[in-house]
This record gives sequence, C-alpha cells and structure tokens, in this order.
Amino acid sequence: MTEGSAARRIAREGAGKSGKAVAKSAESRSARKGTAKKGTARSGISTKSAATKSAARKSTSKKPARKGAARAKSAAPAHAALPPAPPALAYERLQAAHPDAHCELDFQSPFQLLVATILSAQCTDVRVNMVTPALFVAYPDANALAAAEQEDVEKLIHSTGFFRSKAKSLIGMATGLVERHGGQVPAEMDALVQLPGVGRKTANVILGNAFGKNEGVVVDTHVQRVTGRLGLSHGSDPVKIERELMDEFPRDEWTMLSHLMIFHGRRVCIARKPRCAVCTLNDICPSAPIFLGQA
Repeated sequence: MTEGSAARRIAREGAGKSGKAVAKSAESRSARKGTAKKGTARSGISTKSAATKSAARKSTSKKPARKGAARAKSAAPAHAALPPAPPALAYERLQAAHPDAHCELDFQSPFQLLVATILSAQCTDVRVNMVTPALFVAYPDANALAAAEQEDVEKLIHSTGFFRSKAKSLIGMATGLVERHGGQVPAEMDALVQLPGVGRKTANVILGNAFGKNEGVVVDTHVQRVTGRLGLSHGSDPVKIERELMDEFPRDEWTMLSHLMIFHGRRVCIARKPRCAVCTLNDICPSAPIFLGQA
C-alpha cells in the first residue's frame, strides 16, 4: 500500500470516529434536555398539588357562621312581604291596651323632669326614681344645682351609671338655665337643645310632658323597636324614625304615641322574646307571623 493510500485510509477512519463522537454528544444533550423537561413537569405537578392542599386547608379553616347571627337574620321583620300596620288602628288598639300610659319618670316641675330625663340615659326609670328624691332635696332648683360641687352630685347619682358625665351635664345644664333663662326651663325646642346634656329626644320629653307641647316624637330604644316591627319606621336613625312617625300620626298624638310605644315595648313587644300570642296588634303586625313561627 502506498503512502498516499495509507494516509487516505487513516483520514477516513478518523472522520468516522469523529462522526460517531459527535452523534454520541448530540444524543447525550438530547437526553439531558428530556430529563430537564420531565423535572420541570414534575415540579409543576408538585406546585399545583401544594397549591391545592393549601386551598383545601384554607377552606376547612374558615369559621362557620355564628348561630346568633343566623337567628338574628331570621328574626328580622319581613316588611317587604307583609304591609305595615295601619297607623290609626295601631294607635287605637294601643290606647285600649294601655289606658294608663304616661311618662314613668317622677317629677313635679319642668326642672325636675329635665334632671330626671338626663339621668335616664342608659338607665331605667325605676332606678332614676330611686335617686331623684335625695337629689331634689339637696338641689331643689337650677340655682342650687349650678353652684354644686361635681363630686357631691356624683355621689348622689352614682347608681345611675356614667355618673361623672351626667353630673357634669346636670351642673352645665343648670348653669345654662341660670345664665340664659333666669333659672327657668324654656318651653322652646331651639332653646332647650342649646343646654348641655340636652338633645332633641330630651327636649321632646320636656315639651310634651312638662308643657303639653307636641313638637316631635320621643324615639328611644322601645319606640324604635316597636315601630320597626310594625313596619311604621325603618332603619336605626332616631331623627329619621321621628320624621316618619310625625308624617304617619296626627300632631296631637305625638306625645302619647311615645308613651304607648314605650309601655307596649316594656310589657309586650320586648326585645328578645316578644309576646306576640297575647299582643293586641298580632293580626296587623308584619313581624308577628315570624316570631309566632319561632315560638
């Protein structure tokens, strides 16, 4: 074999070996890529599985709705389903059921009623009536109360609750009466609501019961509850409720309307378990079927 032929043979063999090496290298790279893709796929499955488990844990960790909230929702008056009670008929029946309805705060003058009404905030009328006799002996008029020491007033009214703020309001109110009205309680809404501790509700109590003036409707928690259940008022804003009631009832009934609603709310249409079975309004009240169904 000539040197040229040998050289050509060696070259061919070298090229063959090089091709095989390149092929093997390509196969190796392809295998690595396939492995990487499988790893990525497995990683995706693992991530999805973790996310699913996390979501499941979150859904199972949610607290169930409170039973009290469910009961409250079921006890809400269905005003949309049934018409409201006819105002005139409701008033007539309440008058017959509560012929002795009146202001249950004990007083002998506008000043005493004003003091008692301020004390009645977040307190029962019964408790206020237990406190006021000694208070009126110590401070019989606005001049005496205006000159009082707050600590002395606090001791006398302590059992009514919020005694510090109430004592401050009482002394401020008395001072306002002395300085602006000669120690007398004014018989005008605008003048009354300018006194410390006196809002529209308190002013309505004074005007209606001490002066016989129907300037508005007293809206307390009982009036709000009873008129709401009857479908005669909506919402929880006392001012809006008062406006609704003033539109639905004649002016000369406004003061007595409050007494009737309060009497009925304390004795029959109580907050937690209204006595619908014995209520004189149960056939015209849109809430009665709901409460009777729960009995």
